[in-house]
Amino acid sequence: MRRTPFAAVAGMCLLAVATAANQTASPETLSATLRAHLKAERFQIVTSVRGMPLGVRDALQSLFGSPTLNIAEPGAPFQVTDVIVTPNLPIRRLVTAGCSIDHCLVYYERGGIAHTWHVALFHWTPDATRLEGGGTAPGGLATVDDIRSALLSGALKNPNKFW
Repeated sequence: MRRTPFAAVAGMCLLAVATAANQTASPETLSATLRAHLKAERFQIVTSVRGMPLGVRDALQSLFGSPTLNIAEPGAPFQVTDVIVTPNLPIRRLVTAGCSIDHCLVYYERGGIAHTWHVALFHWTPDATRLEGGGTAPGGLATVDDIRSALLSGALKNPNKFW
């Protein structure tokens, strides 16, 4: 039948659309104005997931593409490798975060096949939150200033679809 080639093409198109929908567009390079603003920004340390503004938590959940905010608290167990030892552990764990009056920097680790670290920069207000920058980061960043320096220095790499 001639339906097979059409069905195959239609299936490939649907797969491409589904894949594209699952990927997050990488934020554009930070503008000079935003860089200057972030250099002068005073970030307050956030020590728990619940300490982040609700809009930032919602934006993280959307970024992760999950029905819940699937991230463990700092120091809590999480799924570090792809070998499931304890079922139902989150695949991500917050390392540290810092929020100012209009921005939040979130540094977390992601387990699975490849253990990676990520930074996400959000602009937030009570009315709206948006991702402004971020990517795959070096491990071992200890302070909010370290995170900011990595973001501003270009040390972050594009995370592709794996946030």
